[in-house]
Amino acid sequence: HVQLVESGGGSVQAGGSLRLSCATSKYTYGRNCMGWFRQGPGKEREGVATIDSSGRTIYSDSVKGRFIISQDKSRNALYLEMSDLEPEDTGMYYCASRADPCYRGDHYYNRWGQGTQVTVS
Repeated sequence: HVQLVESGGGSVQAGGSLRLSCATSKYTYGRNCMGWFRQGPGKEREGVATIDSSGRTIYSDSVKGRFIISQDKSRNALYLEMSDLEPEDTGMYYCASRADPCYRGDHYYNRWGQGTQVTVS
């Protein structure tokens, strides 16, 4: 059973930075797409960034230039470096995975973590 566990969320002021991490209990990065999604208050869950097994990344327009997704396969870890945070970035952030290739919609992803809360004020 593959488990994804997010960490690193918290409360920051606008303009601040946070680094989210996603750890997996089993090596899943061989031929998998890994992604970060978020759900803000009263909003639907949306894709933030994805990275496939070749390291190709895709970002949503709202975070492009501010967020960086990366992975460390030796540590079975996925990261999201968030900078210049805005109140609109507030939400629960989820790590998810699926077999390559990456797709934009969250319904394509079959493994999910429990989420980590990010609050920007």
